[in-house]
Amino acid sequence: MSHKRIPKRKAAAAVGAVAALGAAAILLPSANASQDGAPDGVAAAPKTLKAGDASDLATRLSGMLGDAYAGAWYDGEDKRLVVNVVRGEGGMALKARSAGAEVREVDNSMAELEAGAGTLKSEATIPGTSWAVDPRTNKILVTADSTVTGAEWDQLESTVESLGSGMATLKKSAGTFRTFASGGDAIFAGGARCSLGFNVTAGDGSPAFLTAGHCAAAGDQWSDQQGGEPIATVDQALFPGAGDFALLTYDDPATEAPSEVNVGGQTVPIVQAAEATVGQQVFRMGSTTGLADGQVLGLNATVNYPEGTVTGLIQTDVCAEPGDSGGSLFTQDGLAVGLTSGGSGDCTVGGETFFQPVTTALEAVGATLGDGGADAGQEAGDGEAGAEDQTGAGDQAGGDDQAGGQDAGAGQDGAGGQQGAQDGTGTDSGGHSGQDSGLTGTH
Repeated sequence: MSHKRIPKRKAAAAVGAVAALGAAAILLPSANASQDGAPDGVAAAPKTLKAGDASDLATRLSGMLGDAYAGAWYDGEDKRLVVNVVRGEGGMALKARSAGAEVREVDNSMAELEAGAGTLKSEATIPGTSWAVDPRTNKILVTADSTVTGAEWDQLESTVESLGSGMATLKKSAGTFRTFASGGDAIFAGGARCSLGFNVTAGDGSPAFLTAGHCAAAGDQWSDQQGGEPIATVDQALFPGAGDFALLTYDDPATEAPSEVNVGGQTVPIVQAAEATVGQQVFRMGSTTGLADGQVLGLNATVNYPEGTVTGLIQTDVCAEPGDSGGSLFTQDGLAVGLTSGGSGDCTVGGETFFQPVTTALEAVGATLGDGGADAGQEAGDGEAGAEDQTGAGDQAGGDDQAGGQDAGAGQDGAGGQQGAQDGTGTDSGGHSGQDSGLTGTH
């Protein structure tokens, strides 16, 4: 991921994610045009939408439908936004159809689902658990990792049952929820390693970048090489609590901080921050495992890590491992979506993963994405990612640097704990095939 001052590192050291996946990542233009137009008084057929446009439509409908709105998700195969409308709200269903969404009538309102999540918070905040609303099932998806056993499992199961039939589903994860610190370009502090997420401009105009908040516990000063001179200093950080994000400002105000992600042999221009949509195809870049892809499963997720509870996260099935914390979650269209926080499993068996939304992180720290270049904005308007097709075969995941350090996510003041894997050892990134994406993820 090409995040820092350009001369500082060789391009190969930015993580050859494609080799980690075992195939080239190909960037293709996006050609999903929206379909508009219908006679007055007649509900339009569902529009064909890019994922970013679907997210915007979901936001508008959420406000338009009020209490009748019960969530939405993106159907990547048909490229449509599916909106849940509470059963019996025919007038609101017509409004949603007229706006271009596909409508599904459901029993659970968003208020009821959020109340259920509130009950879980008050009665079942147990380390190793998580929950998020899944609009595709119109239920709360509750997950417990392998550490939740005995009386704690009984308590969780009882709480889920108390919500009533059809309100929540409970599943067991084979892994253990943990932060994935140890991930784009590798950054180092105090023997710990994390990933740089996205370059931004701080409120005072200085160059900076976002990463995971739990990484900041490892130290205030961070380098782009293990044992190297510091290049950036922690300005703000939050973890645990209402997020997992940190803003680090570059020590040299002349640092070039391009708004792009290097995916191994090609770059994806990052043109703006965007809200995630359930069902959306997304890509994650990290210094341990390189590039992986998958789908958004839930929003506003609550995760109970050993270090504490974090709320407001994005839940996905994109794999990650220690060293990927803070890394970029983005789309083929160059939309910045999230920062890697943590989860369970790895890139061999998969698992659940959680991401800090970029939009809320930017708002909290008062920063703006990248340098706001006009060229990138034009590319976004054209619906293209804007990079030339290149392959990254032969690049090793992680480049030349050695990881060496401990994870920054557990053990010492919320940081440290596991040994970071060496860069270049990311084998199978476990990505899903990108159905609606120009970046093709394969095993």
